[in-house]
Amino acid sequence: MFVIGGLVLGAIGGGLRAKMRGGKPADIAQYAAVYGIVFGLIGLFLTIYLDRMLRG
Repeated sequence: MFVIGGLVLGAIGGGLRAKMRGGKPADIAQYAAVYGIVFGLIGLFLTIYLDRMLRG
């Protein structure tokens, strides 16, 4: 769940950030992709950490 949430929120946040800076559609897509990947990876590491902590 954290991975999917990170991907979605990162893509939305990246797209909005590029749009606020006056980016063209290609810029908006690139920001959305990069932010989605970064936040998805953070969610993945968070999921792995929580899984290992809860299992002991």
